[in-house]
Amino acid sequence: MTSDNRMNEWFVPKFGPLRFRIACGMLFLPYTGMCISFVIWGSLISPTIDYERVLSITIIYFLSLGVAAHVVDSIGSNPVKPWGKFLTKRQSWTIIILTLGISYTLGLYYSINYAPNLIIIGLVEGFFLFAYNFELLNGRFHTDFWFSISWGVLPFFAGYIIQSNTLNFLAILVSLIPFGLSYLEIKISRIYKINKRNNSMPRQTARYEFMLKILSIGTICLTIMLLIVIGLRVSI
Repeated sequence: MTSDNRMNEWFVPKFGPLRFRIACGMLFLPYTGMCISFVIWGSLISPTIDYERVLSITIIYFLSLGVAAHVVDSIGSNPVKPWGKFLTKRQSWTIIILTLGISYTLGLYYSINYAPNLIIIGLVEGFFLFAYNFELLNGRFHTDFWFSISWGVLPFFAGYIIQSNTLNFLAILVSLIPFGLSYLEIKISRIYKINKRNNSMPRQTARYEFMLKILSIGTICLTIMLLIVIGLRVSI
């Protein structure tokens, strides 16, 4: 017996109206928080830090990967639709176009005025957003490796580039950390999702769920601590 409904996931609120709970579930907020954390990490290791740009690149990624990519995923090539018909196709495409329009407009502003190389990241991320979720090119980019690049490495690079308009060896080396965390998250998530859907091996499923919580919430908490510590150091 299988269950495609994901309303019992740990990241779906147990309170509030049904539509609110589904909306939170669709955004996969803890995993979106991981991605945004990698963006912030990239900015924080830059030689100079402009916090307006940190906030802007955070908004860009929340709208594009946090919202748009997850809505694309809900209408993507996967026949399993765990959120049902919460959004019609028209509503979905309206949200996708609106959120991508805002994020790319904001990104273009910073590209023109401060970081032209950010355009490259935007184009590549846009490609992955559709290639991954719609499994274009026979699913060649719907793999754990490319997920880790688009969800871990590129956001980290974007955070660094919006500050400095360049990449150096240190940034490339440190990007292996978000790559590794993203790869670990997607590997565990796939096994966890299958077990959860099939209602099989509950102890193993609970263990994987705990690991996902530690990965996502731990990454977000670390990011908050870094923002506080580095922010205080800059202000002194």
